[in-house]
Amino acid sequence: MRIDFGDLIIGETAKKYLQKAIDKNWVSEGDNVREFEKRFAALFGYQHAIATSSGTDADMVACATLYDFGAERGDEIIVPALSFVATANSILAAGFTPKFVDVELETLNLDPSKIEEAITDRTRAIMVVHTMGKPCEMDTILKIAKKYNLKVIEDACEAHGATYKGKVVGTIGDMGAFSFYTAHQIVCGEGGMVVTDDDKTAEVIRSVKSHGRPAGSIYFDFQRIGFNSKMNDLEAALGLEGIECFNGFFNTRKNNLYKLLELTKDLSDYVYFIKEEDYEKVSPHAFPLVLKDEKYDRDGLYDYLESRGIQCKTLFGSLPTQHNAFKFLDYKYGDFPVSEYVGKYGLHFGMHQYLNDDDLHFISDTLHEYFRKY
Repeated sequence: MRIDFGDLIIGETAKKYLQKAIDKNWVSEGDNVREFEKRFAALFGYQHAIATSSGTDADMVACATLYDFGAERGDEIIVPALSFVATANSILAAGFTPKFVDVELETLNLDPSKIEEAITDRTRAIMVVHTMGKPCEMDTILKIAKKYNLKVIEDACEAHGATYKGKVVGTIGDMGAFSFYTAHQIVCGEGGMVVTDDDKTAEVIRSVKSHGRPAGSIYFDFQRIGFNSKMNDLEAALGLEGIECFNGFFNTRKNNLYKLLELTKDLSDYVYFIKEEDYEKVSPHAFPLVLKDEKYDRDGLYDYLESRGIQCKTLFGSLPTQHNAFKFLDYKYGDFPVSEYVGKYGLHFGMHQYLNDDDLHFISDTLHEYFRKY
C-alpha cells in the first residue's frame, strides 16, 4: 500500500480541452485559460480571477501590484514565520522585505496579537496564509490593516473553498492567491490564480503577470514592473475538469478529514490536531499533526509512517530561523518559538479524494500502533 500526498486522474473533460488546444496548435495562454478563469470566478463568486503559472507566481504578482498603490522597493510585507517557502520567496522576488511574525500553535496561522509590534513605517501589506486550509482570524487582521492603511494579501493556496464567517477566502482581504499543484483541490499540474473584487487591482494584476504591459496588450509598452507569469492552455484544460468536479471532491475530502479526526480523537493527549470552528469551513487540504511533547519523537514517527507506505512531510518550520535560505535577514533562533516548535515536532500527510475507508482505517491503525509504546 502507498498513500501519496495527492493524485491526478485525467478524465474526459480534461482530455476534451487538451485536444482542443492541440487541434488549434496553440498551447500558450489562450481560450482554455480564459474559460478556466471565468469558471473559477463563477464557482467561488469572485469578480476577477487572473491565472498565473504557479501559486508562487500568484503570490509574487499580488505583491508586485503594491507599487501601483504607493509602495517602494525594499518596503516590508508581514508574513507568518511558518508557511511553505513560496510566501517569503515571492515577497523577495517582487522586491520587498519579508517581516516575519510567529503563528498560533492551535491554528498554525499568523498570530494576530503579534502583528502590530512588527509594523514599521515601511510596512505596506500583510500576507496571511490559510495554512492547511484553515482560515485565519480575519476580523482582527482586517482591523489592524485598516488602522495602519495596509493591504491584505490572502495566500489561499491550500484553502480552495474555505470560508470564514460566511465569506469565501480570497476576497476577504484585497487579493487572494491560489495554487493548482497536485496536492490541492483543483489540480492543473502547475498553475495559480490571483483573485480580487476590485477593478483597478485586477487591471494591475493582469499587467504585472504579463511583463508589465497594459492588460491585454501585446505591444512593447512596459508601464510597471512585471513578470512572465502566464498559465498555458494545457494546464488550464486539467483545471477545467477540477472545477467541474470540485463540489464532489471537496465533500469527499471533507468526509475523509472528519472520519480520520474521529478515528484518532483518542490520540489527542499526544498530538495537536486541526480543529474546525462553528464560524468557518476548513478546506481539507491535508492532515496536519503536531506532537505535544518532544519525547514522542517526530523523526521516529516520520520514519514509521513512511515505512508503512504513508507519504508525509514536515510542517514547514520557521522560515527565518530554521532554513538557511533566509539567514541573510539576521533573525536568530528563538525569535519565533511557536513556528520553531512546529518545525521540530510537526508533520502532515495527504487527505485527498481518492482515499477510501480502508485507507483511513490503515492510517489510524498506523498512528495508534506508533503511539502505543508511549
